Amino acid sequence: MGALDEGHLNLDLDIGMKNGCIDLAFELQPETLAIQDAVKLLLQALHEDVNREGIKKTPFRVAKALREGTRGYKLKVKDYVQSALFPEAGLDEGVGQAGGVGGLVVVRDLDHYSYCECCLLPFHVRCHIGYVPSGQRVLGLSKFSRVTDVFAKRLQDPQRLADDICSALQHWVKPSGVAVVLECSHIHFPSLDLDSLHLSSHHGFVKLLVSSGSGVFEDESSNLWGEFRSFLTFKGVKTQALRRNGSSVKEWCPSVKSSSKFSPEEDPEMVSAVVSILKSLGEDPLRKELIATPTRFLKWMLNFQRTNLEMKLNGVNSAKVNGEVKEKRLHCELNMPFWSMCEHHLLPFYGVVHIGYFCAEGSNSNPIGNALMKSIVHFYGFKLQVQERMTRQIAETLSPLVGGDVIVVAEAGHTCMISRGIEKFGSSTATIAVLGRFSSDNSARAMFLDKIHTTNALKTDSSSPF
Repeated sequence: MGALDEGHLNLDLDIGMKNGCIDLAFELQPETLAIQDAVKLLLQALHEDVNREGIKKTPFRVAKALREGTRGYKLKVKDYVQSALFPEAGLDEGVGQAGGVGGLVVVRDLDHYSYCECCLLPFHVRCHIGYVPSGQRVLGLSKFSRVTDVFAKRLQDPQRLADDICSALQHWVKPSGVAVVLECSHIHFPSLDLDSLHLSSHHGFVKLLVSSGSGVFEDESSNLWGEFRSFLTFKGVKTQALRRNGSSVKEWCPSVKSSSKFSPEEDPEMVSAVVSILKSLGEDPLRKELIATPTRFLKWMLNFQRTNLEMKLNGVNSAKVNGEVKEKRLHCELNMPFWSMCEHHLLPFYGVVHIGYFCAEGSNSNPIGNALMKSIVHFYGFKLQVQERMTRQIAETLSPLVGGDVIVVAEAGHTCMISRGIEKFGSSTATIAVLGRFSSDNSARAMFLDKIHTTNALKTDSSSPF
């Protein structure tokens, strides 16, 4: 084979052929390249080296995640539904209700994620659907999740998402009625005071229940709605918090109602970069719901600007013990909340840090204060990070301050684990760093880990959002 022919073969392998037309590989598509350029600009504005190992491929990873997370714009409900309507006779009229004629069908706990149109961060969606078949036919159960995915994989808000799912099923399946309930949870924005390095309490998630109904489910006071809600209550859904069909959901996104004192100056280039991302995803940046989105996204992102925080260690010296020294005692600082941003995907991770250290009980020996611990945790949290590195850095910084014996455990939920097509809902990650005595004394480590266990340290919002 000649060099020219071999080149053509490689081109076909790299780019692919579809219906006789060249189909550009994902990494070569204009939308992917535009998002990568925008992300590089944003990273540079955060004073990051875009060629540094760890973030060199971040622009591509972000482009891949965003395009995967908004693929719903190119999907069509009919492609999933039309081939999945199956005949089911049910019962004769007047005998009862079941099967393809009048019987209530409930599909629960469909876990999905969507991207918030207000701030471009992913939020978790748990979808429950009830419908009453008609025409002696039923929809294949897997297609309810497929239809939900068509609309979840777009920039959304909860009520519109519920309405979209409900309307699509009503139109394409043509049942007697459809009911949709969504449990949505959105990560809180940290409220950061740059002067005092104070972080607000770790609130976890904003939680919201919304509903939509059509046909025989238009009246939410009907018996059918009552039966549907009963099936959800059996699964622990707090239906008393349900917002009625059609009620407005104002300012559910924390970026809209954030009271943070941190208000970065608007950089026109950064705003233009986010606008470019919206266009590349197939959205209209001038749509009224998206006009303020670039500013809100940047407000979140600039929380993690490298130069914004300083660790306040003034007046704190390495641990020294004078006078009579008693046996060292284990000191613990547990449940210190932190927020950070994954440098690989520019998605938040959040959780708690636990710190243990041995301190000699002498006349001039005092435990390190809680405020200093929080200062160190916040310093290493509020930047582009990976959890393993953050845990190590906290331990290395504390080690000389406490005499060398220190253990640090970080427990976190990563939003990159529910998005990017992974969709591992409820997962959490623990990392540990040990120095000094803790690196060789198994009993010391066990004593500290038992402290975490007995105090119920981590409240796993990510695994149980409602």
